Amino acid sequence: MTGGQGGGPGNRAARWLGGAARGSGGSLRRDLALLRQGRDWRGRARPPRGLPPEPYPARAPFRTAWARSAPAALARDALRTAVLKPLLWVHARPMVTGREHLVGPRGPVVFVANHASHLDTPLILGALPGPVAARTTVGAAANHFFASRLTGVTTALLFNAFPVDRRGGRGAGQRGHGAGLATRLIGSGWNVLLFPEGSRSRDGSMSWFRLGAARLCLDTGVPAVPVAVRGMFAALPPGNVLPRRDAAPVSVRFGRPVVARPGETAPAFRDRMMREVNALWAETGVGWYGALRGAVEAADAPPTPAAAPPAAGVRRAAGCGSPRAPRSGRGGAACGVGRTGLARAAGYGRRGG
Repeated sequence: MTGGQGGGPGNRAARWLGGAARGSGGSLRRDLALLRQGRDWRGRARPPRGLPPEPYPARAPFRTAWARSAPAALARDALRTAVLKPLLWVHARPMVTGREHLVGPRGPVVFVANHASHLDTPLILGALPGPVAARTTVGAAANHFFASRLTGVTTALLFNAFPVDRRGGRGAGQRGHGAGLATRLIGSGWNVLLFPEGSRSRDGSMSWFRLGAARLCLDTGVPAVPVAVRGMFAALPPGNVLPRRDAAPVSVRFGRPVVARPGETAPAFRDRMMREVNALWAETGVGWYGALRGAVEAADAPPTPAAAPPAAGVRRAAGCGSPRAPRSGRGGAACGVGRTGLARAAGYGRRGG
């Protein structure tokens, strides 16, 4: 009798099973009673709320050194020149400018670009001069492009990519997986292409850069080359499998290398990289003069973390929405930013009356 009236988990489970046998109404009442007592529907105790979640088992890093070998480089060059670039160029017909900034003897650099489509990587690699592209590696999301052996091998072979853990690098002092490999690659003379936003844009606007690319430049002492890709969000937005032909004019712009100043912090260098990419992106809409003027105005009041735009994006704050529905404005057909410059509209200029 005592065991049948106890409050232990076994007796509760027995009563629950008995209720289930008698009818669904009794079963539901007993399920709710278990939930009120802090247990799940099976009668098991729940872990305390303050207990940290059990970490996922660490996975061995995906090795990509083979992708930088001579045979893999030959296969990659053949696939790019015979298949990837011709198809992409026929479909997108991109306009490439700024390649003169990449000519001449120069050591490794870190290419930093905005990210709106999966086609950004082959487009940038195809726009680079051949010798530069042959010595460029790409940081790719480990949980997406290296989640399986097939996708990892394909990504590493086609784009000379290495995995980057996007869960790290959000806070100060954090480093995601791939930061050490990127440093070693730069030390070996390789260029590195990174998308500091960490993910593709969901509406065509550019999100706030993470600190990983800035830290990499500061740690290795190499310059950052800003790259602005425009039109690819309309061609292949997130969720689409096949690209749209002639959806919007596509352009790739390379800027002058940005070198860290003595004593410059990672957030400050990150902000300068963002301004350079924004200026390149705005050149298509407001022209080189408007973009230059916006960069000068931005230098008067550099952004701080407290004044940083939210995750909704820098260009959205400037009045530039999705490329699928551009707004016309005086001096800029791509967004509602006139000759006052992109930076002032984004809140980078002087505040006050």
